[in-house]
Amino acid sequence: MTKIAICGYGNLGRGVESAAMLSPDIEVTGVFTRRDPTGVRTATGLPVYSLSELDAHAGEIDVLVICAGSATDLPEMTPKLADRFNVIDSFDTHAHIPEHFASVDKAAKSGGKLALISAGWDPGLFSLNRLYASAILPEGETYTFWGKGVSQGHSDAIRRIDGVLDARQYTIPIDKALDAVRSGSQPELSTREKHQRECFVVAEEGADLARIEREIKTMPNYFDEYDTTVHFISAEEMARDHSGLPHGGFVIRSGRTGLSREHNETIEYSLKLDSNPEFTACVLVACARAVDRMVRRGRTGCVTVFDIAPADLSPLDGETIRKTLL
Repeated sequence: MTKIAICGYGNLGRGVESAAMLSPDIEVTGVFTRRDPTGVRTATGLPVYSLSELDAHAGEIDVLVICAGSATDLPEMTPKLADRFNVIDSFDTHAHIPEHFASVDKAAKSGGKLALISAGWDPGLFSLNRLYASAILPEGETYTFWGKGVSQGHSDAIRRIDGVLDARQYTIPIDKALDAVRSGSQPELSTREKHQRECFVVAEEGADLARIEREIKTMPNYFDEYDTTVHFISAEEMARDHSGLPHGGFVIRSGRTGLSREHNETIEYSLKLDSNPEFTACVLVACARAVDRMVRRGRTGCVTVFDIAPADLSPLDGETIRKTLL
């Protein structure tokens, strides 16, 4: 049995709680929050503690699943915890993964712990499929499309803008680009040609809407390379029309085989998700199992999904896996 604890209890933390219930070998020992723990009610009655109490419960935790904070919080939070706990996070700012890895690796090694960063579906499952596909079809191109769906990280980035009360950002793949990739023609596509972004924003009364729109559209690593549309709506419209968190996407590898490169081959992996955080949580729970197994074999430092053996993710034993899945 792998004992995990949840650090933070938003949409992702609730997802981890429910995903653990579906896993016969995962037990959640509690939730740790930076908020007042008396104000947090978990779905299954898990005990809730202040984050300051975390060290006192270290003996009850095999893996700490960090669900608190945003992509801007994790570079600070994960290294602080990785020297005392085996941890997992879902840091998803692709451009900054190398530096995040380096800081977490230093902390984990200093404490003799194991840390898995950037676990989820992208980065995560999509990353694995990009690696597998490029290894199988070494001559070719890989394309990743996201959506249509709500990007939690991008929505959170908008909410941090002064004057914004709430926001949802939808990433939308451009059909023309998808069709060109699936044709096997291996087109050269710019970031702007692959996706568009649509934002729905609830602003404070009297806020400078032109400034907010400008800050969104020029935000580095989030919106500056995309055609972005911003809609200002009421809180009532947000609750009525944008309360869900769907998402999904595609990884497509188009390659050529044969002595004369005469044959086109395509590998496509896709996800269609009703709930982005719940699905991400399912990935984190499977990864917690793998991290615990790697720890028991003596692994320390920072790792990514590329370092996990597929069998370590499964609750099934090797014989069953070979019999039913191979």
